[in-house]
Amino acid sequence: MDMKLELVPVPVADVDRAKAFYTDRLGFVADVDVTPAPGVRVVQLTPPGSACSISLGTGLDAYGGVPGSVRGLHLVVEDIGAARAELLARGVDVGEVQDVGGGMQYAGFSDPDGNG
Repeated sequence: MDMKLELVPVPVADVDRAKAFYTDRLGFVADVDVTPAPGVRVVQLTPPGSACSISLGTGLDAYGGVPGSVRGLHLVVEDIGAARAELLARGVDVGEVQDVGGGMQYAGFSDPDGNG
């Protein structure tokens, strides 16, 4: 059986502020922004080139987590130095590149709620 992870809910305090961060600062594509029922909003955002998206919203249990509680999401890039420089130029507070061995390098950042 094949399975694909395609959507990760990310709890945020302000959907519009988070959407602006992910689209304007990170360059994610806003695929969906709908209000299918009163009090329910679903926003789906996809990093360019990714098959997996994140989802922000209100009114559903999937969005009931504590804003800022998601840790360890990984955006994989070919050139971490170039990606870091581009994000810094867009106003994202990205940490220094850390070489953790085995060819793995990381540079962390968080959204306005602290999701990292």
